[in-house]
Amino acid sequence: MTESAELLKSLKIDRSAPPEPRKRWPWLVAAAVLLVLILAAGFFLRGQGGVEVRTAPAVAMSSGSAAVLDATGYVVARRMATVSSKITGKVREVMIEEGQQVQAGEIMATLDPVDANAERRLARAQLAAARSQINAAQAQSREAAANAGRLQALARQQLVSAAQYDQAVAERDALRSQLQTAQRNAQVAADRLAIADNGVDNTVVRAPFAGVVIAKAAQPGEIISPLSAGGGFTRTGIGTIVDMDSLEVEVDVGEAYIGRVTPKMPIEAVLNAYPDWRIPGSVIAIIPTADRGKATVKVRVALDEKDPRIVPDMGVRVSFMEKAGEEAPPGVRVPAAAVASRDGKDVVFVLGEDDSVEQRAVEAGITTGSDRQVLAGLTAGETVVLDPPPELTHGDRVTLQKDAPQ
Repeated sequence: MTESAELLKSLKIDRSAPPEPRKRWPWLVAAAVLLVLILAAGFFLRGQGGVEVRTAPAVAMSSGSAAVLDATGYVVARRMATVSSKITGKVREVMIEEGQQVQAGEIMATLDPVDANAERRLARAQLAAARSQINAAQAQSREAAANAGRLQALARQQLVSAAQYDQAVAERDALRSQLQTAQRNAQVAADRLAIADNGVDNTVVRAPFAGVVIAKAAQPGEIISPLSAGGGFTRTGIGTIVDMDSLEVEVDVGEAYIGRVTPKMPIEAVLNAYPDWRIPGSVIAIIPTADRGKATVKVRVALDEKDPRIVPDMGVRVSFMEKAGEEAPPGVRVPAAAVASRDGKDVVFVLGEDDSVEQRAVEAGITTGSDRQVLAGLTAGETVVLDPPPELTHGDRVTLQKDAPQ
């Protein structure tokens, strides 16, 4: 029993003794080794082309796109008119709607013709009265001429006095003058009738040329006037029509680049509404004045294609193309995304044969659409990196994205 009790006492835990310290250094060593392996793997992958990029070739300016300048503007119509009447009157009927095709001389609206018809009836009555006076004056003039002829024969025979003959001659001449006056009055009445007819015709509003109605401005019952009478109760036009065959483009070109534009220069126009549709054309004229506020010069451009999709006030981008046979612009053309800025300088990253990149300073030129001209520092055929990431530096290795063009 005594030995057994001693053995049990020896198995008890002595809680008053201090605990032994735990050994943590193996875990710290393992973590450090793992970190070194990760850094080494990253460095290895970076050296093997871990940065994925897209590339594009540098192309000589003479090949591919021949655009030397881009500008934006709007489609405008050279023939556009807000049609009104020549007189003030109340609208009786409007015969147009937006989008309707009209021909030259087609009736667009009519005004109330009551007053004009009354004026014409009065002019007709005055003409009839003047013509009746002519008939009476002619009869009296014939009678006076016959009487003067008889008295002349009697005066030669001295059967009547000379005074009687002279009186008959004077009466004949007076009646002839009255006849001429009546004839002139009849002509004046006829002219007044023609004016009254024009007044009736002015109550009909016609299209001055063939085109498309783009706005309807008046309704039956409204007062229309060629001059604004003030307030909001008087219209100044029936509607607006546009000759779609007269559509052209007006663009604003910066003063610094207007020297590159010449008359009859070929262009390519792209409507904002149809970005995949390229419309050929040419420069009509350069307007000889500048906008001091925007520092631009307006250029008129003709479109070679006529299409219902082209409508006024559409936004358009115009690329001015170099003429055939002209010397090609200097430098090469690369996508604008290839030109980056490093330390305030324009640079590109050129891809080498070992998939490493070379950071190269370049002299960038104008931007034409999505492309950029490079005047110096790059030659045609070299491959450049698009959208280079900020961490990309000289000598780094890269790999191409799987869906990137080679």
